Amino acid sequence: MITAIIRGKVALAIKLVLVAIVTAVLLTLSQSAFAKGEYAIAGFLFIAILLINFTYFSKRTVPLKFFLPGILLLTAFVLTPILYTLVMSTFNYKTGNYISKEEAIGRIQALALEPDENASVFDIVVGEYQGSPAILVSDINNNAYFISTPDQRFPVSNAAITADEYGVARSAPEFTPLESGDISSSKAAKERYYFDGTYFIAVENLNAGAVFRQSLEYLPQQDVFRSLITGDIYRDNNNGNYANENDKAEILEPGWRDPTWFSNYIRLFNDERVRNPLISVFIWTMVFATLTVLTQFSFGLLLALALNKPIRGRRIYRSILVLPYAMPSVMSILIWGGMFNTEFGAINEILGRDIAWFQDPTFARAAVILVNLWLGFPYFYLVSSGALQAIPSELLEAAAIDGANARQIFRKVTLPLLLQILSPLLIASFAFNFNNFNLIYLLTGGGPRNQLDGEIAGATDILISYTYQIAFGNNLQDLGLASAISVLIFFLVASISLYGVRKSKVLESFS
Repeated sequence: MITAIIRGKVALAIKLVLVAIVTAVLLTLSQSAFAKGEYAIAGFLFIAILLINFTYFSKRTVPLKFFLPGILLLTAFVLTPILYTLVMSTFNYKTGNYISKEEAIGRIQALALEPDENASVFDIVVGEYQGSPAILVSDINNNAYFISTPDQRFPVSNAAITADEYGVARSAPEFTPLESGDISSSKAAKERYYFDGTYFIAVENLNAGAVFRQSLEYLPQQDVFRSLITGDIYRDNNNGNYANENDKAEILEPGWRDPTWFSNYIRLFNDERVRNPLISVFIWTMVFATLTVLTQFSFGLLLALALNKPIRGRRIYRSILVLPYAMPSVMSILIWGGMFNTEFGAINEILGRDIAWFQDPTFARAAVILVNLWLGFPYFYLVSSGALQAIPSELLEAAAIDGANARQIFRKVTLPLLLQILSPLLIASFAFNFNNFNLIYLLTGGGPRNQLDGEIAGATDILISYTYQIAFGNNLQDLGLASAISVLIFFLVASISLYGVRKSKVLESFS
């Protein structure tokens, strides 16, 4: 009866409902993405809808029914970010170069304004004159008034205007003021109003207009900007900016995201400002990850060996040792950060010293290793305890019969077997600590670093935190360079992990 229900009409109805709900949600998201111009996301969601409906309503795709959710999630949250990072690493994508070229041209034109010699500002009223956008201008200094449209300027006599107690005109013949709530959303607030042929009046706020002139002119046929003041020409420098022909260092802001192909990767090796800190950070990252794995594994194994023997209160000891692993790592890191405080920290109180743990590079690195040991040894204690239980006792007894002492048994039998069993976990732990961003960011912030000298890399920065500093940690956010370093990190971790797996021969047991 139950089997019939599961495989019958009830199961079909449940499947229809679930697929319909998923399809409706994905379709809504795809429409929203398409409306916002995110065509890649909309396309992916639409393809996912087709695959889901085809897979779950076809009798020939039974294996795919189990794999499809994982494939879609893997594509969306693993493969796509990797590909996006790889693509962004080939762009000049940094502060001042975020937007598209078309948007940059518009912004340059909008910002290329120069005030007149007196930096004139007038009291204005925004409205309409004879059906066209216009402003009623009060030149208080010269006791003059005029109406300005985008094309013309009409003087208004003092007798024809209605002024307030400050002498600011509020109304004039054939001029219709706009309500204050309508000005910001109206076309009139965005117009440039005629002043004297060279200069125009731009609306600064509801009641003021300033006199400017356009300092740059865009020539679309040549794709260049020409200075209306000096005559200099600014051309596309193929690096996301318009640069002065006579002075390549003079560029117009903002720029745009522009493909630079391998220039970010070349900078990693040719630019000393990038290469030197990158090398030092890479060396410390290798040392940090290696020392972390060695100390955590050694301490965890030592405790596992000690508690592998029948002693009184062993369960209590095991429970206590697991507590650091059970606590949220963020909380533990912040607590340790307070304990290392120079003035009020518990560690300096216990030692009776005023050690500047986070101001000295050596002490800061020692603190990082110590805190990471506290966070990681319970994990290796647990896995080492399980691995010790998996070693056949017959092997140990045979070695003892052959005359091996306890130290020889551990070195020749127990440790090799443990390393063979735990090699994948050791490699995974190395890869994790190679990118252990939380510890560095929360404990030391990557410091100490000399920010006054413009240093980006700190003494405890690892590659991932150094990448974060380049991308988000200072005023110049170079996302293209950070993406290139992220790609480099990916290949480094993958290569080291693959080499470790091959050397440990752990995959031979699956062949």
